[in-house]
Amino acid sequence: MDICNDCPGYCCYKKNGAYLLITSLDINRLARFFGINDGDVRRKYMANRHSLKVRKDGACIFFAPGGTIKRCIVYDARPDQCRSFPHGEPCPYLQD
Repeated sequence: MDICNDCPGYCCYKKNGAYLLITSLDINRLARFFGINDGDVRRKYMANRHSLKVRKDGACIFFAPGGTIKRCIVYDARPDQCRSFPHGEPCPYLQD
């Protein structure tokens, strides 16, 4: 059993004052994933120079809610900050 199957995806939500740092490499990876150029990624998906847009509820624009671990629609092209989560520590959402 994969312990992530029932994950609520909290790490895919923006808390007040936080943002997801997006690098030029992340932008290029997303551009290749979507088959568009870097400028189009910036216009369509970026809230500002260093962060992705979020939905009204604070969810990442690439988060697809549901009962499966395949909820990131850009998983293969996800930003480095997402790739490194939980950054060498135990997942905080699994702690009691």
